[in-house]
Amino acid sequence: MAKPIKETPFLYGKDARKFIEKNKKVEKVSKEEKEEIKASYEALKKIAQFAI
Repeated sequence: MAKPIKETPFLYGKDARKFIEKNKKVEKVSKEEKEEIKASYEALKKIAQFAI
């Protein structure tokens, strides 16, 4: 049986400011990269076989 997942703690002070700054620097993905990822996903989906 799996262990329950703990709640995410709240961030305060310096940790909260550091988290916000790191998340401001997230790079955007270009349209070409999104299309390449989507094509890869579709190719994998075609060959995937899941046992039910």
